[in-house]
Order: sequence, then C-alpha cells, then structure tokens
Amino acid sequence: MFHMDEIKQAIIVRKDISLGVGKLAAQVAHASLMSYFQAEKIDKSIAKEWLDTGEKKIVLKVDDEKALRKLNEAFKYKGFPCALVTDAGLTQIPPGTVTALGVGPWKAKEIDFFTSALKLL
Repeated sequence: MFHMDEIKQAIIVRKDISLGVGKLAAQVAHASLMSYFQAEKIDKSIAKEWLDTGEKKIVLKVDDEKALRKLNEAFKYKGFPCALVTDAGLTQIPPGTVTALGVGPWKAKEIDFFTSALKLL
C-alpha cells in the first residue's frame, strides 16, 4: 500500500554524555533496529514502504536524558513506534544509561511535529 506521506525514521541522541564514535554508532544502530521492530508491530505497510524507499533516517540531538524521556513519552502517547535505548554499561558508560531514542519509521510530518526544533547531530 502506498502512503502519500513521506516515511522516515528519527534517531535522537543525548549530547550531554561523552561517547566514542564507535559507541555512538552502536547506540544509533540499536535505536534504529529497536524502533523498526516496533513499527512493524504497529503498521506493517509503513515499515515495508520505508524499507522499499531507501530507509530514510535523520539523527538529531537533545540536551539531556530528561529531554529524551519527554520526547519518548510524547511519541508513545501519540502511538508512534519508538524505542528508548539503555546501555548495558560494559564499556564507556554506567549500566542503565539512557543514550538514544529511535522513532519510526513513521509519517515524516508527524515525527517532525515533535522534532523540528532539534538540531542535527
């Protein structure tokens, strides 16, 4: 089924924690996969369209954990597929540190409503 709306995924990371480039890449990858699996459960046609149209994604940043959790709650409240990443703490940061949030794939304009003020990572 074709959706008139553009489909994308947003990955939002905290800028107040110091992560090496590889660690940051791993956290973004976790957020992308976890959120995709949520999208598949909510709307298989949107998830499939995203896969079929190049898997558009954007990586954004927030100031701290509080901002990340607030966004997560807003997306969950609206029923958007999303996933909060919590690190196991085996390398650079303490166990349980919230590092990233994956949102979508979902309708870009609906994601943008909550993320338009955020800056690119």
